Amino acid sequence: MRAEVLTIGEAMAAVRCAGPLRLGGASRISVAGAEFNVAIALARLGHAARWAGAVGEDEPGELVRRTLRAEGVLTDAVIRRTDAPTGLLLRDVAPGGRARVSYYRTGSAASALSWEDIRPAADHGFAGLHLTGITPALGPAPLAAVTVAADQARNRGSWVSLDVNHRSLLWTRDAAARALRPLLPQVTVLIASDDELAIVADGDGERDRVEALLDAGVEEVVIKRGAAGASYRDARTSLDAPALAVPVVDVVGAGDAFTAGYLSGRLDGLDAHGRLERATLLGAACVACDGDWEGLPTRDELPALRLRAGDTLR
Repeated sequence: MRAEVLTIGEAMAAVRCAGPLRLGGASRISVAGAEFNVAIALARLGHAARWAGAVGEDEPGELVRRTLRAEGVLTDAVIRRTDAPTGLLLRDVAPGGRARVSYYRTGSAASALSWEDIRPAADHGFAGLHLTGITPALGPAPLAAVTVAADQARNRGSWVSLDVNHRSLLWTRDAAARALRPLLPQVTVLIASDDELAIVADGDGERDRVEALLDAGVEEVVIKRGAAGASYRDARTSLDAPALAVPVVDVVGAGDAFTAGYLSGRLDGLDAHGRLERATLLGAACVACDGDWEGLPTRDELPALRLRAGDTLR
């Protein structure tokens, strides 16, 4: 089956602790992963999304696959490895109440993800390919895989989106720049927070960096600004959109929800304003609920996201 969007990445078992891990206590297990979150968000909105990645032949791997299937994501190209485990994420509460994340990805099944692993997923066909700056950080093989995938996508006439999504625990900003900048000629949509633009483009300020990205071949630059909203830039258009005011419960996953909303709007043929509006709606829905993806809406639920905070659905 041809997908509207193919995502490539790593999904991990995620253990979420109610307090500091060192004290033990209550926790729950879920699944985390940027591309995983985007695939689920798109599937809930009715789009055909395929997730390509590798998991271990283990119970965390089964949790990943089962969750994707339950959410309607196409999983026919997921690799299961007997020689490497599924990655693990531990999230607890540090002193002062800040969320703290620890990754256990070294030697994981996804760290050896290759182009040959994801070729079957690409061969099914897709309208768009979604990548992030996380997968290339996992190792040389994943970096090579996403590089080939982006090149193949543009050769086939598909669009490519790249969310910079820098993770300082995985690599430095300089290392990310060396890996991601060569991808820019293949990228149609570049998504980044305002502080991530300097990773992929030179310039004295945001305007210069956006111009550098457009000169490099990027067609659309989308800037995430958190509670300050978002911006859209292309060769002719400059738009800003406010964020939706909602009670903030958990900010993890909000950027992925925003990205999925933007891509969904693009697939539906919305103009730049409509894409930003849907992106900010999904970002708000995500932060208003606990979990990376659990609070993401279905298409039927999109109108309700425009209700004022505190309103009740009856």
